[in-house]
Amino acid sequence: MKDKSINPTDQERVMREDDFIVSKTDLSGKITYANRIFLEFAGYSEDQLLGMQHNIIRHPDMPRAVFKLLWDGIRQKQEIFAYVKNLASDGSFYWVFAHVTPDYDAMGNVSGYLSVRRKPRLDAIAVITDVYRRMLEIEKQRGVKQGMGDSTQFLLDLLDEKGASYEEFVLDLQG
Repeated sequence: MKDKSINPTDQERVMREDDFIVSKTDLSGKITYANRIFLEFAGYSEDQLLGMQHNIIRHPDMPRAVFKLLWDGIRQKQEIFAYVKNLASDGSFYWVFAHVTPDYDAMGNVSGYLSVRRKPRLDAIAVITDVYRRMLEIEKQRGVKQGMGDSTQFLLDLLDEKGASYEEFVLDLQG
């Protein structure tokens, strides 16, 4: 269960160029593996993370619609790229550029999900922060159900204006 007592701060932790945060989850999103860089940035021990829902590190500045897009994609066996602002156990935050894919067992069945995160480009974070801020405002104004749909539509309209898919948009930002 996510610790609701963590108060987000404005203290940012920045990934190093050669850092890769790696985690695996089961089909329901419970963490089954976390590498040492993940433990370092999240501020949890392996015992504290294993078996927990991956949303333990979800920052309140992240729009729900982004995670719906992510889950919808990986459940359809697609790989997904996304910028994510994560919340560490001490309230600090760190941005990642995430690549999430289905993880397959020996029989070829999806057994969970693999996520590899790296340092995002600073100029990309400036762009995505504005998009996420607007999406979050829509979600807060319109309530959970309507807000998520309207927030998703805002993103789709933005992508349509740019003539790009979500994947093309985020990969272009990452360069």
